[in-house]
Amino acid sequence: MAKAIRFSSTGGPEVLQLADVEVGEPGPGEARVRNHAIGVNFIDVYFRTGLYPLDLPSGLGQEGAGVVEAVGPGVEHVKAGDRVAYAARPNGAYSELRVMPADILVKLPDAISFETGAAMMLQGLTVQYLLKQTYPVKAGETILFHAAAGGVGLIACQWARALGVNLIGTVGSNEKAELAKAHGAAHVINYNTEDVVQRVLEITGGARVPVVYDSVGKDTFARSLDCLRPRGLMVSFGNSSGAVPPFALTELVSRGSLYITRPTLQSYAATREQLEAMAADLFDVVAGGQVKIEINQRFPLADAGRAHIELEARRTTGKTILIP
Repeated sequence: MAKAIRFSSTGGPEVLQLADVEVGEPGPGEARVRNHAIGVNFIDVYFRTGLYPLDLPSGLGQEGAGVVEAVGPGVEHVKAGDRVAYAARPNGAYSELRVMPADILVKLPDAISFETGAAMMLQGLTVQYLLKQTYPVKAGETILFHAAAGGVGLIACQWARALGVNLIGTVGSNEKAELAKAHGAAHVINYNTEDVVQRVLEITGGARVPVVYDSVGKDTFARSLDCLRPRGLMVSFGNSSGAVPPFALTELVSRGSLYITRPTLQSYAATREQLEAMAADLFDVVAGGQVKIEINQRFPLADAGRAHIELEARRTTGKTILIP
């Protein structure tokens, strides 16, 4: 038996319950992994509340790091004893021990701790595809990145600086503004005290930006479009304030033939080759010190509900992890 967080109905953090679960042997293409640390992400909230539907009862969590205990037939890229990290469906990372698809596991370099591995995979791989693939940023460009003091945002600030990119970050407090600046944001806008669109116009000399990265959703969507220059790209990759409401395509026309995309990690890391290349890029910047992973909240596995409360209240900065 192993401890795991389970929920049988959607709702608030109180639906998350610690339970004893049976963990069997891995089947073909599977591995049994003992988690040493588990990442908490906003996508977990989407599944818990039912915004993203799934069959219930269910486990939760898509990110972790630990040690492989056993592998099933056909698994060759990892073996028992390997240090590994992962970030992808299926849910179930909120657990001491789990049997899971082996194809999402990557070997974790010895230079990177389990906690860092669990804290960086989903958000770090997200930043990798956002900055290097969805819109390949170029040195000297100025871009806009919402929620710059969050887990994804702090990685983006550092990685953008390493690439020579001027990142304008939006935040909700002066404290978060200082945090984003300390991690490499060239400019910071406090959306509670400043007009985001006006400040972007001032910073760019009226030119606006070629790309906006927006994980906030409903509250920032319209302003994000107004910050784009003609033929700019709107990258909507999250809904922390709620889903983006339906809008007319003419909104893109009136602002200068804008583009829009809704990317996911699953699409960018669809093959083993793609995942390995993205992870190697992430491991290089973390091991090399260009990107430091900020773990600012740690909770015992049993307190997963409390971790969600803090995350949804936007009282967290950097990364939140669970310790089995």
